[in-house]
Amino acid sequence: MKIKFYLMLLLASTMLFSCAESVAEKPAPAEIAKTDDFDYQVDEFADIKVLRYQIPGWENLSLKEQKLVYYLTQAGLSGRDIIWDQNYRHNLKIREALENIYTNYEGDKSTEDWKNFETYLKRVWFSNGIHHHYSMDKLKPGFSKEYFDTLLSETDTELTGEAYEVIFNNEDSKKVNLDESKGLVQGSAVNFYGEDVTADDVAGFYAKKQSPNPAKPLAFGLNSKLVKENGQLVEKVWKSGGMYGPAIDKIVFWLEKAKGVAENEQQAKALGLLIDYYKTGDLQTWDDYNIAWVKATEGNIDYINSFIEVYNDPLGYRGSYETIVQIKDFDMSQKMKVLEDNVQWFEDNAPLMEEHKKDSVVGVTYKTVIVAGEAGDASPSTPIGVNLPNSNWIRKAHGSKSVSLGNIINSYNNAGTTGRLEEFAHDEEEVALEKEYGQLADKLHTALHEVVGHASGQLNPGVGETKETLKSYASTLEEGRADLVGLYYLMDPKLEELGLVDDHMKVGKAAYDGYIRNGLMTQLIRLEQGADVEEAHMRNRQWVSAWVFEKGQENGVIEKVTKDGKTYFDIKDYAALRDLFGQLLKETQRIKSEGDYEAAKNLVENYGVKVDQDIHREVLKRNEQFKSAPYSGFVNPVLVPEMNEEGEITAIKVEQPVSFEEQMLDYSQKYDILPLEN
Repeated sequence: MKIKFYLMLLLASTMLFSCAESVAEKPAPAEIAKTDDFDYQVDEFADIKVLRYQIPGWENLSLKEQKLVYYLTQAGLSGRDIIWDQNYRHNLKIREALENIYTNYEGDKSTEDWKNFETYLKRVWFSNGIHHHYSMDKLKPGFSKEYFDTLLSETDTELTGEAYEVIFNNEDSKKVNLDESKGLVQGSAVNFYGEDVTADDVAGFYAKKQSPNPAKPLAFGLNSKLVKENGQLVEKVWKSGGMYGPAIDKIVFWLEKAKGVAENEQQAKALGLLIDYYKTGDLQTWDDYNIAWVKATEGNIDYINSFIEVYNDPLGYRGSYETIVQIKDFDMSQKMKVLEDNVQWFEDNAPLMEEHKKDSVVGVTYKTVIVAGEAGDASPSTPIGVNLPNSNWIRKAHGSKSVSLGNIINSYNNAGTTGRLEEFAHDEEEVALEKEYGQLADKLHTALHEVVGHASGQLNPGVGETKETLKSYASTLEEGRADLVGLYYLMDPKLEELGLVDDHMKVGKAAYDGYIRNGLMTQLIRLEQGADVEEAHMRNRQWVSAWVFEKGQENGVIEKVTKDGKTYFDIKDYAALRDLFGQLLKETQRIKSEGDYEAAKNLVENYGVKVDQDIHREVLKRNEQFKSAPYSGFVNPVLVPEMNEEGEITAIKVEQPVSFEEQMLDYSQKYDILPLEN
């Protein structure tokens, strides 16, 4: 799971958990002073802040290791067009038109219309398409159709038909729709299914698929688009010679170079299998690759590359393209190794039904890494942590890798301050706990979420994968389940015994305060008034928080307080709240283990979707005083190779992009590989 662990607004104090949430989704950190003179902020527009990150220790890598990083980042960027096309079928056409206008318009650029056009283009760049990266709503241009027509005409730019009209009309308004009444597939604009394919078509098609070994189910649908041809359902597989073939061939080109400078045999074996998978599209090879990748734990360089997270598919089958290239942070990884070594203790002592616990949790690794480059669904909106692979049987039999993106978190923490903490925290004690222990609580919650949470529990014999049993609720249930594991253990004295904290009660209190404050209030700043909660991570934070608030009301566990006309949630009994987190964890694991769709639906729909409109209105009003953008993302450092006369790389320098638009235009020029229609 893509720990799109987007550090939670330390300040609003959210916590960092989510396997696929990102810094862009996390509220801004609380009073955190900058620790160096590096210029972290690149740009700010609409609801977005664009930051830079550094690659500390780059100069300590050998030239061979630097080459490996360079080749892996080039492989990742070569697939950039894929995520754009996956996100929406007209994105590449629209991007080309917008960029042509931007680079060729010679008219008055001081007008509000032009500034609004620039903002719209930047928002499209940031979201890898015309739908908001987090809310999934279609982005609304701040200029008229008439003004756009003028720009098209004066720059000799062609954009016609549906690709033109959709910028201004109400069609394809939601990238990922989770409201079943609107049709999960037909109500979603994401480009994973043909326009005439329904959710029932998809269910029927995959019900007929049989894995050679039912105990090791293949990830059917992960790397293809399902369409109808002559009335028959057909998969257009993403592979060399298939859909996205030109980009995939370029990815393979760079991966083969990377394999040539691999650090060890196991790493080379994994890269070879990934290359074979891209060439053939064979899902058995994908499983073989994941097993080899999990076992490739030696060396300083690692990576994530391919069609992985299924959050953008309303049915949970198809993986979005993403890559992250990582350099090991030895010091921090060693400090957190204690979680790897004790993961079985956490499993044995979890408040789960005994039949839902694993007898042996194998192959879990957790490292803090330095990001060297990102692409696809991981950029510009990036996770702050990742836990993979996603296959339940591979995780159980062979283990998983969890990483925390250390330099991303550092960059985010140094990007500025905010006063939202003081505004939404109930009292001075809550503020003080957050300032002193909030960052540590977030780091530990992220680690527990990834290392213990996603590795914990098991499915009952004969129960299918969650995408089949829990359907559209699978992602939010899994993220909530992992959150609950972390929350339960954050107030456990075992953390002191392991030397991870000096005072588990204070760390736990800071964590609980932040989670409830964010889940019931501060995350609502991301929603427009009247909107339901639709994003999987926001849903999970709300249904966890709302459930424990309701179940603890009779005993006054969490008190809803009105003070000076403002609403606050004040935790009165932290031990009782921990017990409620444990009860909910037990039930959530039961739902997953048994594949109980109705229970999943009731939990999410009753607690995670609808918003208290009075509180939402109040939160938005109280938030108006803060001008800091609620979402953040990153430009990537640029790796620049130096060559000798024979064309061999002799050194690789790290440079920082001057601006967001410079990097986006550079990417479009260098990695514009796919045709506009695929």
